[in-house]
Amino acid sequence: MNGVRYEKKDHVAYVTMDRPEVLNAMDRRMHAELAGIWDDVEADDDVRVAVLTGAGDRAFSVGQDLKERARLTEKGVEASTFGSSGQPGHPRLTDRFTLSKPVVGRVHGYALGGGFELALACDIVVASDEAVFALPEVRLGLIAGAGGVFRLPRQLPLKVAMGYLLTGRRMDAATALQYGLVNEVVPFAELDRRVAEWTDDLVRAAPLSVRAIKEAALRSLDLPLEEAFKTSYPWEERRRTSVDASEGPRAFAEKRDPVWTGR
Repeated sequence: MNGVRYEKKDHVAYVTMDRPEVLNAMDRRMHAELAGIWDDVEADDDVRVAVLTGAGDRAFSVGQDLKERARLTEKGVEASTFGSSGQPGHPRLTDRFTLSKPVVGRVHGYALGGGFELALACDIVVASDEAVFALPEVRLGLIAGAGGVFRLPRQLPLKVAMGYLLTGRRMDAATALQYGLVNEVVPFAELDRRVAEWTDDLVRAAPLSVRAIKEAALRSLDLPLEEAFKTSYPWEERRRTSVDASEGPRAFAEKRDPVWTGR
């Protein structure tokens, strides 16, 4: 692959946007490569968690490759709007709503535009104290169409979210932590270690429980509580009748570590 590095080790998939010379701006080729990677993450039962990050020491990602976008506009290629339908890489992580594996964002440096939207789509985010977040689309005649317009008001108080959306102002890592947009903020030198602590805990957890919990939590966000209890969740049905559902209590009773099979 030319725009993304993809490695798997010890049940963890490492996905690295690899265009550091342009601050990991995402072009159409990168989106297409990422789509294949997310398909593989979901399909490979040996993978229990994915880590998404950007190459280099300056940026997670600055979002859409605007130079490519300008060239496409000159060629008459219609601009996209909300979501990635009809675009390379559809569905992208930002509108891939059935991805059942947890995604941990490892964020250092700039997470701007689509880069911030990727972070908003992650389940857990560990950021360096040098991380900077923003949705600057409004200053470019664009919109945060990869979920920023929708996710930010869901993850921040409305007035706070609107302030950032309508002005394109930047948010530092400490502010992101204050508002709960990230799970931890650590010095850059500690970033990999702290990400590994999260992935270790996720790998230690029962894989079907993780998938069932993620599915139920996200699908029920906009449901009335009573309806959430009554809704059917496919991954929960698989977990409930799985070998692992018996293995956990048995291992506890036998005072040993459980051996998860994902079945």
